[in-house]
Amino acid sequence: MASSPDVTSSDDNTPGNPENGSSGRRGRVRPRRAAVMAVPAAAVAAGLAILTAEGALGVQFAISGMPFVVTADKLDGTGFEQFGALDSMIENSPNQGDTGGQVLVVTSVVKDGSITNMCQSVDLGGIQLLLTAGGDGTPVHVENLAIDSDVIKGDAEFHGIEIGGDASTFNKGGVKGPEGVYGQQADTVLINNLYQHNYAATAGVFKLPDLHMRFGTGGCPK
Repeated sequence: MASSPDVTSSDDNTPGNPENGSSGRRGRVRPRRAAVMAVPAAAVAAGLAILTAEGALGVQFAISGMPFVVTADKLDGTGFEQFGALDSMIENSPNQGDTGGQVLVVTSVVKDGSITNMCQSVDLGGIQLLLTAGGDGTPVHVENLAIDSDVIKGDAEFHGIEIGGDASTFNKGGVKGPEGVYGQQADTVLINNLYQHNYAATAGVFKLPDLHMRFGTGGCPK
């Protein structure tokens, strides 16, 4: 799920620009702050197809544009990868705001992992949909998890980490990202006091012991 703290969205990267070899894509990306994570939409679409084929993503889907928060006491995983991506909403989505219907994100992949005391919350316009699991002695178990975030925080520890590699060459998480995209991968990842602001997630396996869903006025603690 995560890595470097406080990853935020950025760069001026407009799909449909003839210079990047793409055209006719739905929506557009408005100018934004520069970031090495920005990639052309064509490369992201290709990357998502690769992820789907290799099992990290079950399907390629249009995001709702409504972010959700995930917090946990601890994420402990093996086979970690992370690289930039671009998530798209449906055309003329009511949630696109000033994004042009696309959100710059960091895709984090964990091949096998456990999550202790997980909380997930979604703001539904003043009412929070809250989900908790893995807090009664048995952690949440995930396999082939891929999650798209624009903010990640926590106390992280990596073993066997490689930083700055081309995402298309990655092999530790079992997937390959888009060509020419900056990323990092590691043998293992341990993150305490995890906080994520997310737009999408998929998993091959997602086991939620002690699952509890409810509506309330407060979300997950930051």
